[in-house]
Amino acid sequence: MERVVGYCGIICSDCPVLMATRKNDDVDRKRVAELFTKQYGKGYKPEDINCDGCIGDSPRIFSYCNSCEIRQCGREKKVRNCGFCSEYPCERLSKLFAEYSKAKETLDGIRHEYGVV
Repeated sequence: MERVVGYCGIICSDCPVLMATRKNDDVDRKRVAELFTKQYGKGYKPEDINCDGCIGDSPRIFSYCNSCEIRQCGREKKVRNCGFCSEYPCERLSKLFAEYSKAKETLDGIRHEYGVV
């Protein structure tokens, strides 16, 4: 599977929701729903486990990602991801980076690779 980077720098292609969707695997959807229910304390059903990645135009977006402020901002600004934004890093991203530094590493790497200043 090709590497898909979300607006925020999280690797969508590593997400078990996207993987189950791409494989169209109902057994995997059930497993992920059970895992996320335990992990996040919200009841997920196998039919909730459908997502084509946050950067696309597909209507199939995982519930959290569908309401993500970072995603909404990136779509409004029409950037490939936040690494290409002139306001990088913004306050929203800084909050995410405090909890998930790997996303910052990913976006910093993209900025370096593409010479984004």
